[in-house]
Amino acid sequence: MTSRTTAVRQEACAPARTDQPLPALHAARELGLRPMEFDCAAALGYIRTVRDGAPPGRAVTGEERARLRALPGFPRSLRERVALVGAAEGAELMGIRPGRFARLARLGLLTPFRFRLNRHRLVVWLYLAEELREFADRATHQALLSGPLPGTLRGQLDTGTDLRARNWRGRYAGSQLRLTEDPWERAAVTASLLPPEALAGTVRDPYARALLHRLRPPRPWPPAAGPAADRVIDKLLTAQAADEVAWLRADLSSSLARACEERPAPRPGRRTAGERVHHRAPCGTAAPSPVAGRPAAPRGRGLLGRVLTRRGPDRHASARQGTDRSGQDRPGQDRPGQDRPGQDRPGQDRHGPARFTRP
Repeated sequence: MTSRTTAVRQEACAPARTDQPLPALHAARELGLRPMEFDCAAALGYIRTVRDGAPPGRAVTGEERARLRALPGFPRSLRERVALVGAAEGAELMGIRPGRFARLARLGLLTPFRFRLNRHRLVVWLYLAEELREFADRATHQALLSGPLPGTLRGQLDTGTDLRARNWRGRYAGSQLRLTEDPWERAAVTASLLPPEALAGTVRDPYARALLHRLRPPRPWPPAAGPAADRVIDKLLTAQAADEVAWLRADLSSSLARACEERPAPRPGRRTAGERVHHRAPCGTAAPSPVAGRPAAPRGRGLLGRVLTRRGPDRHASARQGTDRSGQDRPGQDRPGQDRPGQDRPGQDRHGPARFTRP
């Protein structure tokens, strides 16, 4: 075996450099964390990540990994901060009954951190154990943990108030906004929470909508398990209340204005030399106006639409009126609005209104 072959093998077997950024999955393995624990810590800001290629790729630098390993009690201390519990465990942790825990959560006093779907595709909300302990330890919350709830809160429960999904959407959007400073990506986070009709009414430019759809954040956990699960997750990701939709539309309009000031949405141009050329045009919430002096193209997509687009609508309009291009009547042809002497219009009574029938 030559010395060069030995050197190559030693280089291949050597551990990766500690100062190089590692992808999220590899960094979690090196730090001794489960993927779910790593995702929770990154979403809460306990682990600082940087972009790794195209979104949603994230990586952890060597300096950040060294900082985490130097923390007291790592990784056990970090696992305790990102521990998740369900409603039953959370009620036991706070020293209250599960029914009161559910009422506090529906009122928005306890915010879910993530969710999962059970085998019946029902949503199971998960909460941060650290937040539940802090809520129970505050002196101002003792009246909510024991005794009757205030009348205003009971009235909200009687009307069917349930803010768990809404509060989770706000927390999810905030965690996604912390990962980027790009104005278009930040606007895409807000756009991903709007219903399709509200998004189309707010962003009328189709090119801007296409860019927002392409930059929308990835679907949250858990991964989809079929069409039924997709429908449940889509409902959780979409704003429902009218005031929430109105607030998101206003926020999207301001975010889109800032994004368009930095760079407009790309628009396809003509193909030249075998490649597509994009030209920049102003973008915003208004739809692009047609070119001045050019008639609007017909909306038909069939043969008639192509003919009208190529030959223009004026020529066909004159043909329907029985005139040639010079404006004169064609010989041997009557105008539709004129009758021949001594003849009645087809389908017309002498004493009744004119009725036209298709031959």
